Amino acid sequence: MTAPGDYQSPLGPAIKDYLNLSHALGRGYQAEAWVLSGLDRFLGKDAFLTETSFNAWCLSMASTSPNTRRSRMYIVRKLCLHMRRTDPECFLPDSILFPRPQQSVRPYIFSEGDILKLLKAAGTLKPKSTSPLNAETHRIAIVLLYTAGLRRGELVRLTMSDYDPIERTLLIRESKFHKSRLVALSLDGAREMETYLAARRRISHGSEAPLLICRFHGIHGRSGPGLGRTLHLLFCRAGIRMQNGRVPRVHDLRHTHAVHALLRWYRNGVDVQAKLPSLATSMGHVSPVSTAHYLALLDPLAQAASARFADHAATILGSLTNARGGK
Repeated sequence: MTAPGDYQSPLGPAIKDYLNLSHALGRGYQAEAWVLSGLDRFLGKDAFLTETSFNAWCLSMASTSPNTRRSRMYIVRKLCLHMRRTDPECFLPDSILFPRPQQSVRPYIFSEGDILKLLKAAGTLKPKSTSPLNAETHRIAIVLLYTAGLRRGELVRLTMSDYDPIERTLLIRESKFHKSRLVALSLDGAREMETYLAARRRISHGSEAPLLICRFHGIHGRSGPGLGRTLHLLFCRAGIRMQNGRVPRVHDLRHTHAVHALLRWYRNGVDVQAKLPSLATSMGHVSPVSTAHYLALLDPLAQAASARFADHAATILGSLTNARGGK
């Protein structure tokens, strides 16, 4: 397989120039580099990017989902737009012909009872030679995914020094969108962290040692897929299923964090719109717009909003009734 950067097609110089510019602007480019390397290999040494070769490349991805094909086609379109700055006549794919985006999977929102079941199921895990803190590791994983709204990848990349016990914060280093952030833990989350660290320090020390560990020819951090497989097992043991009978995704714990935070604010009479930027920052969203979709998509929020409106309306109508009665 051709290594990224070893381009062979006539498109190679333009790909290098485009990726170098993306890198200079501080943007992520790993996915783009992978897709464009595949396109380069498909074209070969002699083929140029034309409507015919582009359509043939798209047909080679017939086994992938429409959303995946659409995403990859847009990467190539952005490259072509970049090329048009110096060559106005170069081929530009028509985005109208791209696959239509599929509706995203509706997240499963765990109840507080579900979380308690998960923690109980984590407690049944037995220590293994490859995971001496099997139960403790998966308990703290559930706690942090739910109470701090972390992404799975962010969780497995945490080191011992990323937790500040005085400020009760976690440092999330250059995650999605190349943004680092501090995430404040709740009192319960901080207590769980201290309990875990008391056990974790008995295994190994070092500020840069991974927070979640496994043993395989030494001590290493847990992998995202490995953590995901065990959490999937715990979902099954706890009997947690979606309406269609499928097991929830690990990422749904992050969705649950956001929804439960918004519900607490609604029920406490807090101005939710004013709080969205702080939630967006805590979750590492690129903007509050990404966070606001929870307001419209999830029924519990709509019910809470309706209840608040009903209370507010009852107060106003009651005042009007009293005023009319006093005349």
